[in-house]
Amino acid sequence: MSEKKSVFLETHNINNRATGLGTFNYELIKGLNQLSFDNLQIHLNAGKPELLKDEFNDKFKYHKYRSFHRYKPFRPVDKFDLWHSVNQNSKLEPRTNTKYLLTIHDVNFVEEISADMNHKRNRLFLEKLNKATAITYISEFAKKQTHQYFKVPNVPEHIIYNGNPISTLLDTTNFVSNIPVDKPFFYTIGDFIERKNYVSIVNMMKLVKDFNLIISGNNSKKYGGVIRKLIDDNGLQNQVFLTGKVSNEAKQFYMKNCTAFLFPSIREGFGLPPIEAMSFGKPVFLSDKTSLPEIGGDIANYWSDFDPEYMKNILFKGLEHFNDHKNELEPLLKKRAASFDWKIAAAEYLNVYHQILK
Repeated sequence: MSEKKSVFLETHNINNRATGLGTFNYELIKGLNQLSFDNLQIHLNAGKPELLKDEFNDKFKYHKYRSFHRYKPFRPVDKFDLWHSVNQNSKLEPRTNTKYLLTIHDVNFVEEISADMNHKRNRLFLEKLNKATAITYISEFAKKQTHQYFKVPNVPEHIIYNGNPISTLLDTTNFVSNIPVDKPFFYTIGDFIERKNYVSIVNMMKLVKDFNLIISGNNSKKYGGVIRKLIDDNGLQNQVFLTGKVSNEAKQFYMKNCTAFLFPSIREGFGLPPIEAMSFGKPVFLSDKTSLPEIGGDIANYWSDFDPEYMKNILFKGLEHFNDHKNELEPLLKKRAASFDWKIAAAEYLNVYHQILK
């Protein structure tokens, strides 16, 4: 019997599930856990490997990540047949030359930090790019954006869509919201960073009287202050509410009970929340920028600019259309959400591992 090949997944971001990358790492592992890979030994990297071991038992091998591992002299000494850098920002690299798979979620840092190729962030990314045996992207947009800014080596490239993080619909009947839900509301969730463009929907709410807006996510960041000031300056305290970080139960409660899900992000490598909202058959309103049209397809509604009056018109026109065709549209939205599946995504990653290791 041939010896098992070893694959190291650099998944140390897994602890931060509130972020897209933390979700990606966890859901990819969960997807792999549902599959058989008898000829591979897959190693996971985490700050708290015991939590993963409790959940996945002996399906994987586990490594403890410590922050000093990112420095060259302290890189892990173990040798692996394949190193999978599961996102473009990871600072932990293999100690020795090995086959290397790079997964790229986006290269927003070129637009948000610096376009100078000598900038440290771009140099680190170029090093990863140039050692890649193969590259996977989470969307067509991520591939296009990478090729726009970087000279990509001539290696196999694959697009593997993320799955839907909502695999189980929770019973939310006993959930008690700490903010008012007595009025119909729109919902959104995500990191409080400028690219999420919450300013646009708060400004739109000045023109919308019969609905509230609920925004979930870690609002203790600088951008949270910007949004709170905007709410206060416009006297919207009784109409726009920030929940802070929420549990899965709370997130599903707000998604299940909202009138519509709004996601005006201007830069998105993929965008998981709209898929989650579609799981509940909810109409979604997205910006038409970057990867979002790949997510929403022709079943979503799109804003092409962020003028409040225009946004409001698109919103109410879309809601009217949805309400008139609810019986047809709800199942189509759920079907669209179900087409993004982590088990399928994990199988595609496994396939890429086998191709590289052949």
